[in-house]
Amino acid sequence: MNRTDRLVAMVMHLQGRRLVRAEELAEKFEVSVRTVYRDVAALSEAGVPVAGEAGVGYSLVPGYHLPPVMLTADEVAALFVGGEMVKQFTDASLSAPIDTAIDKLRAVLPRDRQEHVERLARQTVVVGRAANSCANPEAQPWLLAVQRGIAQRRVLRITYRGRERPADTARDVEPLGAVCHRGVWYLVAWCRLRGDFRHFRIDRIQTLEGVGDSFAVRADFSLQKYLKVLAERAEREELVPVRAWFAQAAQERAHRECYTKLVPEKSRDGGAEFTLATYSLDWMARWLLSFGAEAEAIAPAALRQRVGREAEKVAQAHRRQRS
Repeated sequence: MNRTDRLVAMVMHLQGRRLVRAEELAEKFEVSVRTVYRDVAALSEAGVPVAGEAGVGYSLVPGYHLPPVMLTADEVAALFVGGEMVKQFTDASLSAPIDTAIDKLRAVLPRDRQEHVERLARQTVVVGRAANSCANPEAQPWLLAVQRGIAQRRVLRITYRGRERPADTARDVEPLGAVCHRGVWYLVAWCRLRGDFRHFRIDRIQTLEGVGDSFAVRADFSLQKYLKVLAERAEREELVPVRAWFAQAAQERAHRECYTKLVPEKSRDGGAEFTLATYSLDWMARWLLSFGAEAEAIAPAALRQRVGREAEKVAQAHRRQRS
């Protein structure tokens, strides 16, 4: 990027944000902090009202705007493909907004750019969902509401169905971040019920509403640090490889509910064998048993034994005659 393009991009970057530190600009444009100082001085000399305070950052004087800047063909292509991926890999709450946004984008483009988008629309196909993503995105319209809560710092009241506790719990949470991991969206929040930071799979939220209460910024919280701690914790915990068979009718549910990836190995008996992993053989045994005859534990032997013992307990409970 030459200097002229960088200066224009720098103004656009400042225009879209309330306050930007010099270090952030240096990282964004891959230049030194000293170069940022020189660029800001050049903008000021050219009449762009950049306000700066040592140790705080830069901002544009309120009311200043660049004239509309036309998108390049590559930028239009990137936004269109991004829109298609948003519809495919998020949930129903974002489908309508992205459709209207793309329509507005098309409306303001010159004719040659419109034809460019039309060709892309005919020739671009985004298919398939990540293995662990929500199987029915139409039934989980929460992501947009979560994003609003994060941006507006508004408390959300959710009813949540956990992995190991099938009973729903009602919680008031302070939304702090949204993270997509392996095709699954998570809400990172301060849970007022538990009095601690928690993360929730958004497709396991049963109901969601805004309480209306705002919450203060948690200066002690960093989303990046929180995710780093989770990653380090996962590395310390030993994952046990597992092999299981699922009937065809059960595979959609298995992909949706399993917290690690299911890798297909071979098809047989109207289903397929998969390799996966678990932190707990006891939990895996109970989960496989919940599929009834539509799932079978294959390996390790300890898992088969646990499933057998749990199944025997269930059978004994149902053989008892009630007086």
